[in-house]
Amino acid sequence: MSSNVDKTTGEIAEQPQAPVAAFLASHLNGRTDEELSAEFHQLLDAVRTHGKKGSLTITIVVDPPANGVESAPMPIGVESAVKAPKPTPVKNLYFLDDDGQPVREDPRQMAIEFRTAPANQTFKDA
Repeated sequence: MSSNVDKTTGEIAEQPQAPVAAFLASHLNGRTDEELSAEFHQLLDAVRTHGKKGSLTITIVVDPPANGVESAPMPIGVESAVKAPKPTPVKNLYFLDDDGQPVREDPRQMAIEFRTAPANQTFKDA
């Protein structure tokens, strides 16, 4: 409950507070709730798929009334940001050569020349 002071009597009047979930559900005629739900389920799928944590951040942005008029409407917006896990990138192993360049073959390893053996169609009897 929030309390407001009545300016004429000075008495404190208790006002029931609406749940923020109810606000999100009704914002933009339910479109915000649908979009947040879709993002939430995409996040759940990504976490399950990749086995890593993720997050969904919901920000409610409230602007002051226009021209400081107390009875003017207050613009309220809802923003969201999803940090879904991604697959771990595939890595490959490289060595650094004498110039510091990445190469696939170990530059310290002695090279052995390979050649293809000639094909032989005859079989040796034992």
